[in-house]
Amino acid sequence: MALTTRGGGGGGGGGDPAKVPSASDPSLGFLTKRDTEVKLPRATRVKNKTPAPIQITAEQILREARERQEPEIRPPKQKITDTHELSEYRLRKRKEFEDVIRRVRWSVSAWVKYARWEEQQRDFARARSVYERALDVAHRDHTLWLKYAEFEMRNRFVNHARNVWDRAVSLLPRVDQLWYKYIHMEELLGAVANARQVFERWMAWRPDTAGWNSYIKFELRYGEVERARAIYERFVAEHPRPDTFIRYAKFEMKRGEVERARRVYERAADLLADDEDAEVLFVAFAEFEERCREVERARAIYKYALDRVPKGRAEELYRKFLAFEKQFGDREGIEDAIVGKRRFQYEDEVRKNPLNYDSWFDYIRLEESVGNKDRIREVYERAIANVPPAEEKRYWQRYIYLWVNYALYEELDAQDVERTREVYKECLRLIPHKKFTFAKIWLMAAQFEIRQRNLKAARQILGNAIGMAPKGKIFKKYIEIELYLGNFDRCRTLYEKYIEWSPANCYAWRKYAELEKNLSETDRARSIYELAIAQPALDTPEVLWKEYLQFEIDESEFGRARDLYERLLDRTKHLKVWISYAEFEASAGLGSEDSESEEKKNEVGYQEQQMERVSKCRAIFERAFDYFRTSAPELKEERAMLLEEWLNKEVSFGDLGDISLVQKKAPRKVKRKRPIPTEDGSTIAYEEYIDYIFPDEVAQAPNLKILEAAYKWKKQKTGDDDE
Repeated sequence: MALTTRGGGGGGGGGDPAKVPSASDPSLGFLTKRDTEVKLPRATRVKNKTPAPIQITAEQILREARERQEPEIRPPKQKITDTHELSEYRLRKRKEFEDVIRRVRWSVSAWVKYARWEEQQRDFARARSVYERALDVAHRDHTLWLKYAEFEMRNRFVNHARNVWDRAVSLLPRVDQLWYKYIHMEELLGAVANARQVFERWMAWRPDTAGWNSYIKFELRYGEVERARAIYERFVAEHPRPDTFIRYAKFEMKRGEVERARRVYERAADLLADDEDAEVLFVAFAEFEERCREVERARAIYKYALDRVPKGRAEELYRKFLAFEKQFGDREGIEDAIVGKRRFQYEDEVRKNPLNYDSWFDYIRLEESVGNKDRIREVYERAIANVPPAEEKRYWQRYIYLWVNYALYEELDAQDVERTREVYKECLRLIPHKKFTFAKIWLMAAQFEIRQRNLKAARQILGNAIGMAPKGKIFKKYIEIELYLGNFDRCRTLYEKYIEWSPANCYAWRKYAELEKNLSETDRARSIYELAIAQPALDTPEVLWKEYLQFEIDESEFGRARDLYERLLDRTKHLKVWISYAEFEASAGLGSEDSESEEKKNEVGYQEQQMERVSKCRAIFERAFDYFRTSAPELKEERAMLLEEWLNKEVSFGDLGDISLVQKKAPRKVKRKRPIPTEDGSTIAYEEYIDYIFPDEVAQAPNLKILEAAYKWKKQKTGDDDE
């Protein structure tokens, strides 16, 4: 502990200089700097740290302290020899008690000590006076009343005691201990009628179950069974709870009154079927019937209870029912009990997390395996009531299948057409179509109406779907239905709406044109294709162009097809377009090779047509090669692939083909290395790649000529080594 000194030595060792005020500080007053210095005790240095030969324990320290204590000073015993000294003693003690009471008037213990001392002096009037004075101070303290009444009882003042008890229970009727003590006194005195009267006074205040039970036990102690039964009737009317009815029924069973006990249980079951503790009542009722060998009654009680008691509070009920069926039931009953146990597990799961739709699916499958329609519908209704909290499709994707399964169950299993229709309507009403929709529900509702041969309702559903939430699946299915029915004008209308909703959808354009083509409406089909390729954006334009070209080829409109190819080349110069164009020119106007006779092939006109096709095909390849050589020289691999296709085509021409024309343009493959750039810009690795060197590039670049000569020399050297 830090000490402050007024005098003494010099500068303090261990003090903090920053905290010591300066001598010129005016706030110090008459103090000097030395007076304000703080000296800390010097740390004790222990030189010898070895353990002492004799160790001192805490017990030894305490024992020595006890031995060295001075003896307790006790007042001398006072012996009273005459009445004068006794009077002085009593006067002095009373004065002391009165002084204490004046100081702590509210202390009940002080009053009780005072009264007990007067009782010891056998001055009962004074003791009674002290208790009465105390009651003026603390009449709400029931312990004071207990002490007062016990004082009267100890000294056999029965009437006084009754008076105290009457006053106590009148003033504090909610303190059960006062009633118990009062009744106990009357029983000790043998005044049974008085005790009964006190009980009746107590029951008028509607006490808890303990008071009623004590009244019943009181009557049974004196063999008053009918009185006890009457009290039980009042008891269950005052406290209609399962435990009171069970206690009443057990009372009747103990006296062999089976029918009375059964009536008590039946009253309780009718009155408390929806009580929180109804499970306990039903279990007790069923066990009662088991003891009476009424197995069917017990089973009926269990099943009735399982239907009424909420699943979250029926754990003990399921366990008891399963044990009952294992003991008394057959195979079917045991299976029902097991199903009930699984039902309880699913109920617990959906109670903990009602948005866990997988648990609902399992629960529904369980109920469908049992086959109770009312219970199945109840579970479905409870499941679909748990709507996802957010209007986002990912939260609804699992939930919507509850509705799907519900509708299928009503249609296929329950075969209730009207209820199925209501399920679909309610589901479609619930989905927020402005944010998202489910085409599956619309289509299933329409297909259901078609199965019911209500085509008008199906069209109305699909029309609403297109108007509220159009989707590709809905258009496709609607068109498929109308096409199957042969309503081509409706199909055209639907295709137009489909294209209007999604103009970039090539599937809609192609199917629309295909419909017109199948109806032999060539001009309409061509117009649709023209409108399609004129769209600024398409999802798969290559497929659309391919079908349009094939359409013109199938119609033998080779001029139109050629124009289409030219228009396509204006949009894209892709390698596949060039190859397809060349293939078209090579086969334009040709039939099947097998169907051509040898005589026809030998005709002069046929040979001229073949030469014309070959020249046109070769011209397309020449154009393509010139394009890749001049306009896209960096696309060397595409140019090489083009030459490969050209070479294959020249081979397929047979005698009319000219292979040397392609071979002199063929490139040579060369392996080269190029650096791999890293994030910091440095190159620490290289990768190999295949480069193509074309003859025209060799003629233009002198370095490439050197490389060509080196390549020939290496090839020649390799050939000599092989020899």
